[in-house]
Amino acid sequence: MEEKEISVTKTVVNKTVKSGITFGSALAMVISYSTWHSVGWAIIHGLMSWVYVIYFVIRY
Repeated sequence: MEEKEISVTKTVVNKTVKSGITFGSALAMVISYSTWHSVGWAIIHGLMSWVYVIYFVIRY
């Protein structure tokens, strides 16, 4: 691969990872708030992100 192609690939991967993390946190907070009706728990679960989402799917 050329150096330019590697740079473009890294940029795409970095943007994808950042979007995935942001979406996972938002999803965890929405699920948490709708389940527990608590902003505090929503923040904690948002920090846990995909871990809480996967736990929620397995639990329910």
